[in-house]
Amino acid sequence: MSDTPSAKENLANIGVVGLAVMGSNIARNFASHGHTVAVYNRSHEKTDAFMSTFGTAGSFIPSSTIDEFVASLERPRRALIMVQAGAATDAVISQLADAMEEGDIIIDGGNSLYADTIRREREIAARGLHFVGAGISGGEEGALNGPSIMPGGPEESYKSLGPLLESIAAQVDGVPCCAHIGPDGAGHFVKMVHNGIEYADMQVIGEAYHLLRYGAGMEPADIADVFRRWNRGDLDSYLVEITAEVLAQVDAETGQPLIDVIVDSAGQKGTGRWTVKAALDLGIPVTGIGEAVFARALSGAFSQRAAAQGHLPSGSCRKPVSAADRDSFIDDVRRALYASKMVAYAQGFDEIKAGSSDHDWDVDPRVLATIWRGGCIIRAKFLNRIRDAYEANPDLELLLLDSYFTNEMANLVDSWRRVVVAATEMGLPIPVFASSLSYYDSLRAQRLPATLIQGQRDFFGAHTYRRVDKEGSFHTLWSGDRSEVEV
Repeated sequence: MSDTPSAKENLANIGVVGLAVMGSNIARNFASHGHTVAVYNRSHEKTDAFMSTFGTAGSFIPSSTIDEFVASLERPRRALIMVQAGAATDAVISQLADAMEEGDIIIDGGNSLYADTIRREREIAARGLHFVGAGISGGEEGALNGPSIMPGGPEESYKSLGPLLESIAAQVDGVPCCAHIGPDGAGHFVKMVHNGIEYADMQVIGEAYHLLRYGAGMEPADIADVFRRWNRGDLDSYLVEITAEVLAQVDAETGQPLIDVIVDSAGQKGTGRWTVKAALDLGIPVTGIGEAVFARALSGAFSQRAAAQGHLPSGSCRKPVSAADRDSFIDDVRRALYASKMVAYAQGFDEIKAGSSDHDWDVDPRVLATIWRGGCIIRAKFLNRIRDAYEANPDLELLLLDSYFTNEMANLVDSWRRVVVAATEMGLPIPVFASSLSYYDSLRAQRLPATLIQGQRDFFGAHTYRRVDKEGSFHTLWSGDRSEVEV
């Protein structure tokens, strides 16, 4: 293909495959930043519809075949795939790889499992091409107006691809919310854990709402005002902001608060489960994230829930808080929410650290805290605090041990305990509030019941144990004279 200036003027800087809402919006985002964008969809009707609706809003080159699409891209060719994760992604990758040349770049912008990305990067590299798994967070609005982008893959590819992605990413304090994360599956691993944190964050916000609604007897509109007030302080975040909007919404058909006509079953697309599965493989306790995933699963167990209602005894539940105690209860819930959110982020960063070490990715937590400040769903003011913590000590053993977080916990933990006790006494479910507090207390405990578990394991399976007073592994002859032997 000719590289003359006149020829290159007619070529696209980047291409987007897949023109559903996310793909369409990100293509429009590229175009709004002055890039010429090639667009292709397996169903050509979608390409026609895209051009009919948005064709005059930027410089687009539509194609009806993969070969035509690839031919419309400047070298090195950069093709961003925005299709359903799994088999559909593999099919598009295969088609693109067959049509591309050495040095070209295929980017998967979907929520692919990082293990698939590792496999794909290895297979594509063997063909002389670059493969980039890029986590993209921000939903439909972020894709159009500025997402947070987490590209992995070969560092060499970022030299060509990075400026394009950074130009469309969200900006905070003049810094783009986009950075090279690490090799092969690093980008998609980090996006997976981001989504796991998102699960926990949403669940604790839901638990806070539930406590105010049924523990304090407040109406949704009043709770919306509480969340608006909270969003002006330490809890300033996108999820708290939109929570107020959802709670304030009135259903046009019934006149009731919208929250009261939404079925209480939360969906999930898999990234939360993947986060928990990966954490189990790595041996990292992401208890808050795990409880959030299980809470969604339980919300969908309609037949079990229906069978249990009115049949499982509740015991002597205390009454909701009185009007006189409401303000103090609201403030306790705010503090418990902040503490639980801290634990969710801390657990997520622990998993990323472990995954990075296991795969030799060298992921920098300071970079993540920086690029998650804007565009993404879990963006929050206190990510600045997380970045500061890792700036002060890049090898920080535990985020909660940073001076800011330990000082904050000292101010929050009494309220946290009161909320967990009150919710338990009122019979209100708070799986993430409670599990996060137990996690916190486990970290600070001098001794854990694991000592008994190890004794049990040695009794029934001769699994041995270690002693606190000397080195080595030991076994008690439980079926014999119960003497101890070193093994």
